[in-house]
Order: sequence, then C-alpha cells, then structure tokens
Amino acid sequence: MKSMERDHPHMEHPHMEQLEAAAFRRLLEHLRMRQDVANVDLMGQAGFCRNCLADWLAEASVETPWPLTREEARNHVYGEPYVDFKARQLEATPDQIARMEESLAENARQRRARGLKLDRQLEDTFPASDPPSITGPR
Repeated sequence: MKSMERDHPHMEHPHMEQLEAAAFRRLLEHLRMRQDVANVDLMGQAGFCRNCLADWLAEASVETPWPLTREEARNHVYGEPYVDFKARQLEATPDQIARMEESLAENARQRRARGLKLDRQLEDTFPASDPPSITGPR
C-alpha cells in the first residue's frame, strides 16, 4: 500500500501532529540519555541544542490556555530541574565556542537563503539564553 505522501506529495498524513509529537518525545528521551553530548557541541554541529528546544516549546505554548515559562519548558526538555543539569556542566572550550559560532552563522545564512525569519519572541533569546560556559558536559 502506498503512503499518502507518495500519492500526494503536498497532502499531509492525517495523524502527522501525533507522529511529530511522538518523534519529539523520542528526541527528548534520546537527549536525556546522552547527557555526555554538550549543548555547545549540539549547537556546533546542528545549530540547535536542548535550550533551543525548550525555548521553541515555551514559544509554542504562548497561544494555549497554559503557556509554559522558559524554566518549565527547560525542566521538561531536560527531564529534571534545569539547575541540576546545569550544575554538572563544564565550561566550554574555545574550540567548542568557535564551532558553535560558525554553526550559528550558518543558521543565519540558511534562513536568509530561504527567506526564513525566526519568530520575534525567539530572536530575543536564540540560540540559547545561557552562555557557553554552562553548556559543556562534565
């Protein structure tokens, strides 16, 4: 049986929102398991980190009856109080910071090339609100 995507490339799967939510939960589970991977390294390689996911989650909740604070979103993403995770982190190295900055510049280039703009609310806090010194693993 062919999928709807193959039959109609512009038609969305009727359960896509549920599938995306399940994939997001799986991503959170994976990031919680792999605390050996520092946020600064995620930023350096992929241009986003756990803090970014938390910021996006909080921003997405703004229009709901129960908006999340940044702290609540971070606690959810980290699967523990954010301050506990933060306390275990080492200072980022100059190389990690340089890779992160290169990756952020690439994010900006990609957004410009595609005509994308981050939401105004995220622009004030992106890529992450914490300095790199707290994003490396111990």
